[in-house]
Amino acid sequence: MAVKQSITVAIEPGLLKKARAVAVRRGRSVSALLADELRELVADDRAYVAAHRNAVSMLKTGFALEGARMQDRTEAHATRRIR
Repeated sequence: MAVKQSITVAIEPGLLKKARAVAVRRGRSVSALLADELRELVADDRAYVAAHRNAVSMLKTGFALEGARMQDRTEAHATRRIR
């Protein structure tokens, strides 16, 4: 079993009362509820950091759009006149 460390958390009495009720309904302690939420928060943050790093990398390297390359700038802006 992992070593655990105690912390002190200051919250409003009304919130604590509601948290205790949630914990009782789930068969958990308030401490276990907080630990679960912190684990999820840390996991979400890791996923966000990884996604951000990947997005920045993709922006730096560019995207392979596989389109045909224009010969020059005027060709890109050329319009056909309908007569």
